[in-house]
Amino acid sequence: MEMKIKFKYKSKMASNLWFESNYFPRKETMIHVEDLMKTGRVIELEIVDEMGSTWTRKEFLRLNQELEKEPENIVVFFDGGYDKETNYAGAGIVIYYDKGGESFRIRRNELLKDIENNNEAEYAALHIALDLLEEIGVKNVPCIIKGDSQVVMKQLEGEWPSYEEGLNRWLDRIEARILRLGLKPELIILGRKDNKEADKLANQALQGTKVHSNKRLE
Repeated sequence: MEMKIKFKYKSKMASNLWFESNYFPRKETMIHVEDLMKTGRVIELEIVDEMGSTWTRKEFLRLNQELEKEPENIVVFFDGGYDKETNYAGAGIVIYYDKGGESFRIRRNELLKDIENNNEAEYAALHIALDLLEEIGVKNVPCIIKGDSQVVMKQLEGEWPSYEEGLNRWLDRIEARILRLGLKPELIILGRKDNKEADKLANQALQGTKVHSNKRLE
């Protein structure tokens, strides 16, 4: 989560002026706030997060303690693969996040039945990723979602229409889950070579190798 500061400054040369900073990492917030307060010229100050929520300095101190217990700085990679010969699909998901001052990585794959094509496999993989976000307690935060499926990404952004009933059902489920979790997703389309970790997990699922880990990163 990133924050910015808005403050009213008592100027010697003019009437009081409002200023607004750029966004910066949450952990830097109180350093910047204390530096501003040392000037003795700050009359009002508020802290704003990427979701548009606003706090006073005192309110943010309490909030900051709670945020340390919750996942943040979330990056999701997903990929789906479909095997026409077996009519099975593989889903691969990798999630990076921070919590309590430490960094973690989830790796998960799943063998899927009742999937009709590769696009549906991609949607199913993203839906599993959102399930995992809910499991670790992600809510009301921005997150970055990366995948190599232009169909999924463009349809989620509303740039491409969806005419397939099956894909529309997945799209509705994913949009509902994003809304329920209060996510602010940033969608990034990758080339396949930049999505190797999720792609490998999806292929491993098709080969019968199951992976599910949540590891603290050094």
